[in-house]
Amino acid sequence: MDIRVGDVLVMKKKHPCGGDRWSVLRIGADFRLRCVTCGREVMNPRSKVEKSVKSVERSE
Repeated sequence: MDIRVGDVLVMKKKHPCGGDRWSVLRIGADFRLRCVTCGREVMNPRSKVEKSVKSVERSE
């Protein structure tokens, strides 16, 4: 899966704040993501993120 810094990921499940869109801040073995709705930042393993992505929105 081709995910780059600056992309917005639409996830299958919603965050407790109600948002399902996350912006990518860092990639590698782990992803650092920021919730677009509330601004919360989390780090998740690449395998978990790639499984839970519904679609990728490019910011070109």
